[in-house]
Amino acid sequence: MASQTTEVKNSYKLGDMVATREAYGATLVELGKSNPQVVVLDADLSGSTMTKFFAKEFPERFFNMGIAEANMIGTAAGLARMGKIPFASSFAMFASGRAWEFVRNSVAHNHLGVKVCASHAGLTVGEDGASHQIIEDLAIMRVIPEMVVIVPADAVETDQVIRAIAADPRPTYVRLGRSKVPVTFDANYKFEIGKANIIRSGTDITLVACGVMVSTALKAAEELAAAGVSAEVINSASIKPFDAETIAKSAAKTKRIISIEEHNILGGLGDLVASALAERSLAVRFAKMGVADKFGQSGKAEELLEHYGLGVSHIVAKALSLRA
Repeated sequence: MASQTTEVKNSYKLGDMVATREAYGATLVELGKSNPQVVVLDADLSGSTMTKFFAKEFPERFFNMGIAEANMIGTAAGLARMGKIPFASSFAMFASGRAWEFVRNSVAHNHLGVKVCASHAGLTVGEDGASHQIIEDLAIMRVIPEMVVIVPADAVETDQVIRAIAADPRPTYVRLGRSKVPVTFDANYKFEIGKANIIRSGTDITLVACGVMVSTALKAAEELAAAGVSAEVINSASIKPFDAETIAKSAAKTKRIISIEEHNILGGLGDLVASALAERSLAVRFAKMGVADKFGQSGKAEELLEHYGLGVSHIVAKALSLRA
């Protein structure tokens, strides 16, 4: 799949449209300059995952493993055993699906700090269709013991995520997107593994989202404000470890909460939120928004989000229904 990006960009302004995979590629180059232990592996998709920039800058530390994702993960495990910090990339369908056993047995079971950074996740892969639109990856990756799972919302957060996991010894899965999304955070934003961020305060309802749905949740909050509803928006980039306390505290305040994710409603963010509420016996109104246990289909990213009920108007309608 050809990329339209021709240069590395790692200086972002609010409102810029940048895919998280682009920020990933730019940050890898910066890491490579500062840390000679960083190595990158790719399954013959470097033009799409944006690892091509690292390959050009540090060819001796880049390994194109071909269309052999399981072998890529096994090799990354070996490099981690030797003290390297390996970033292994492919499309999310293959990195989390086809290579799952190797991630579990070769990486996580051996406590190795391989960073599986997978692009082209979710419905917003668009025209590639159901075969590539993995909507199960958060569920299957977070159940692996000791695995860290993160879904950055924009380029700024992606930059911080990649730097944070490079310094963390644990095995990690990072979900990245194909489509451009608005830069939502400024230089004052601070990502921390295991922490959720309240990015808009509110009193009437909580919208908790991750990944590409964070900017959509913020747009929905603006429309709700115009309707007299004060929505609190939480970015839960850290899926595992999960910040149940911050989310439960917000729900206890607003008494209504919606989880919003570009993922199957089974096994992802929504189930984590539900567990947080149930474990604390919170009497709140709750709804899950995501893909309702269906496969994706070919189409433009924005049209698919609308079709599967994840557009701004759908969030607003769901929020108002919880207020009724």
